[in-house]
Amino acid sequence: MGAKMTYRLFYIIIVCLFGVLTPIRAGGEEVLDRMIQLPKSRETVYKLLDQVSRQTGYLFIYDSQLINNEQVVRLKSGTRSVRQAIYEIVGNTQLALRVIGNHILIYHPTEAPVAIERARSIPDSVSYFTIEGVLRDRYSQEPISYGTVSVVGSSVGSVTNQNGAYRLRLPETSLGSLISFSHLGYVSQTIEASVLAGQNRTLTLEPKVIPLQEVIIRVANPLRIVREMLESREKNYARHPVYFTSFYREGIERNHKFVTLTEAVFKVYKTSYLDVHNADQVKLLKMRSISNRLEKDTFVTKMKSGIDACLQLDLIKNLPDFLDPSTRDLIYVYTSSDLTVINNRVANVICFEQRKTTTDPLFTGKLFIDADNNALLQAQFEINPRYVTHTADIFVEKKARDMSITPLKVLYTVSYKPWKDTYYISHVRGDLSFKVKKKKRLFGSFLLHTWFEMATCKIDTEQVVRFGRKEKLSTRTVFADTSFEYDQAFWEDFNVIPPEEVLTEAIEKLSSKIEETTRDDMDHP
Repeated sequence: MGAKMTYRLFYIIIVCLFGVLTPIRAGGEEVLDRMIQLPKSRETVYKLLDQVSRQTGYLFIYDSQLINNEQVVRLKSGTRSVRQAIYEIVGNTQLALRVIGNHILIYHPTEAPVAIERARSIPDSVSYFTIEGVLRDRYSQEPISYGTVSVVGSSVGSVTNQNGAYRLRLPETSLGSLISFSHLGYVSQTIEASVLAGQNRTLTLEPKVIPLQEVIIRVANPLRIVREMLESREKNYARHPVYFTSFYREGIERNHKFVTLTEAVFKVYKTSYLDVHNADQVKLLKMRSISNRLEKDTFVTKMKSGIDACLQLDLIKNLPDFLDPSTRDLIYVYTSSDLTVINNRVANVICFEQRKTTTDPLFTGKLFIDADNNALLQAQFEINPRYVTHTADIFVEKKARDMSITPLKVLYTVSYKPWKDTYYISHVRGDLSFKVKKKKRLFGSFLLHTWFEMATCKIDTEQVVRFGRKEKLSTRTVFADTSFEYDQAFWEDFNVIPPEEVLTEAIEKLSSKIEETTRDDMDHP
């Protein structure tokens, strides 16, 4: 078991305050007056509040500009109330304390959510507020990529990007809603939107503990686990075609600066994993493309579309060589490394890499296989870093004659989730990094990062038929060059997942309109 699995289930949220403050309930007063024992210590404010959180079970919310997390404080050993402990730790008795649910809010008494109150007072208008920040691991402080940020009880939501960044723009009617933050292998947390609204916030999630007393530990044979996963495909995965409504995006960065971002909503005709003769189809419903004018003129290379890659990365249907029973014993080495939790399911972690005698550019990575039903829950894999530089011809569609392009990293993540007891592909992500250099020049090279991803938003199993010739979209072309009619009414307030930290603030995201798009498609086939 990894070290993360031994931690207790709690965390402290560090945020900037901007929201509606609610009165303390009687129970809240009791928490602040509760007596706790703190040892003699010399620690940062962050770690000392962590100790209070451990003893009370309450989490802290406060403006990170109001309280210095890194300030070192000396505490004497002794018993004090929670209120006294907080004031002693933060060093400011003028701050106010309020209890909201299972959170203790620390704020300045003069603070007030003026902007939100004004928005509420404007008649016959729709006002919005923004929730944004970074999601991090509670202990390592590493960013949590592809975490889910959603409004509880609705279809509104988004996911964090590679740097853990999230941004959600919501109507003011959602101020009283709960916002859920979750990720595979972490304890989910919810907090009221009114408390989160406003400035940029950093939140942390607690790694989830596997209850070992409920798990049967056995010596795991990694090859046997992979074989059992393949043998269980018939019971775990769809044997009939379905429709997916999917959100797709792809982007390009040059030297870590945004160049282009293309987004779309697709309807996907997804064939059974048994159907090897018929390809999946894609119908374009909505599309938009955004470019950075300062960067686009310097871009000289176009990459093959990631749409086809997203479809081909359905590992259950298109078995890669590291899952192919006829080849894996010859070219791959498998090891069983750990147990983890994915979607509240205990999963075996199987690592694989090519044998040292094989020098072709093959994959290395991890498989996450359900320990109970043998379903493949997730795969994380990349082209072996030792040989990735030999794969340029696979990925580059065309380039300028005076340019050389060298792949530096090619990484994929594929996830499956159950729906009505059947597993479907839920998320695909590909990240490809290159070094681009002008030939016959000592200087002038730059880093190029291109990425694509597709997320399944809705599944339909009724009246599923293939698309007509005029409906389907070619999946092998450069998607950014696809002609389309921009639907301003649809995209105006649509939530955009920030691809990287440097993405311009002009690109915002709002609630998903997947249901609306699906209805329009049904009304206008």
